[in-house]
Amino acid sequence: MEMPEIHPTAIVSPSAIIGEKVRIGPHCIIGPDVVIGEGSYLRSHIVIEGKVTIGKENEIYPFCSIGAAPQDLTYKGEPTEVVIGDNNILREYVSVHRGTIKEKGLTQVGNNCLLMAHVHVGHDARVGDRCVIANSTNLAGHVKMGNGCIIGGGTSISQFVSLGRGCYIGGGSIVVRDIPSFCTGLGNRCRLKGINIIGMKRNGFDKKTVSEVVDFFRDMEASALSPKSYVVNEYLTVEKKPNEVIQEMISMINSTQVGMAPFLNN
Repeated sequence: MEMPEIHPTAIVSPSAIIGEKVRIGPHCIIGPDVVIGEGSYLRSHIVIEGKVTIGKENEIYPFCSIGAAPQDLTYKGEPTEVVIGDNNILREYVSVHRGTIKEKGLTQVGNNCLLMAHVHVGHDARVGDRCVIANSTNLAGHVKMGNGCIIGGGTSISQFVSLGRGCYIGGGSIVVRDIPSFCTGLGNRCRLKGINIIGMKRNGFDKKTVSEVVDFFRDMEASALSPKSYVVNEYLTVEKKPNEVIQEMISMINSTQVGMAPFLNN
């Protein structure tokens, strides 16, 4: 067993659970309800408080704050939590707030993500696996982000917005409506620009599947109907049903709470 390496200036609660090969650098503060998985590296000046579980092989840079109380006036100190998976990189000044009882009491970041400097993950947000979130991006409370999303710097995502897997959002965007899987969007307010073809190819989809998704998007964009009215008309989508990405898009459009982002050319 290889014991954790803890700098003498760090303050680590004796009740915290620290895995093997964990390194905790100068001036870090680790609370009593924190679990840190094997091989993770906390560089310096990091505060982790509340109920927080961090997986294996994470690298957390200076001045990050993880597990602080949510910025929600209805929060009354309930024992909510943050869960962060494995192999993530959190750069300087990232903040991840714990959840509220309005949902499941959980804020979550998946595996193999890169959160660049000054990213904020608000209460009850869920970030999937392999997401890249660039500098100074803000995720408000209850935001849901699927696997493999790429978010440009300086983007703000409003509360309760959902982003399907494989989305690509241009820098400086303000996202106030849902973005379907593998769509690209940009602008203030964010509009749908097209399909993330590169993202689909990187995820192993063949040319036929990609072409079907592009055609579906273009047909929906050109329609006089709203996206929800378009997908409700069964005859318009029946021939595309075997395509899993199209079905994900249809499911998001049918279940949206805040509406879908409009098309760029509308």
